[in-house]
Amino acid sequence: MNYNQNKRIMQINEQTLIIGVDIAKERHVARAQDFRGIEYGKTLYFSNDNKGFIELYNWFNKLCAEHAKTNVIVGMEPTGHYWFCLAKFLRQKGIKIAIVNPMHVKKVKSLMITLQQK
Repeated sequence: MNYNQNKRIMQINEQTLIIGVDIAKERHVARAQDFRGIEYGKTLYFSNDNKGFIELYNWFNKLCAEHAKTNVIVGMEPTGHYWFCLAKFLRQKGIKIAIVNPMHVKKVKSLMITLQQK
């Protein structure tokens, strides 16, 4: 591993709430977990507009308060152009964003299916 990769990995620790967002045209889906993969709260469905972005922001801030998390990272797959507005909103709020390669998501999904079949 190189220095930059180690630096990225070190950003995620016990105090980090990880938000994964599935990007879509009109309605996004978000889930929250910690660095060990333990899920927090229920899945959030929110609209691809400012009202929905505020709903997401309030949702993960509430989860941070409930679970004593001080850091948030939002990961998303860059689906078409539908992620641009959400990314801009989050950056303006000072939230770290991780853009995830769609090929990596596909490989992880196929690995999970393989593991579930065993």
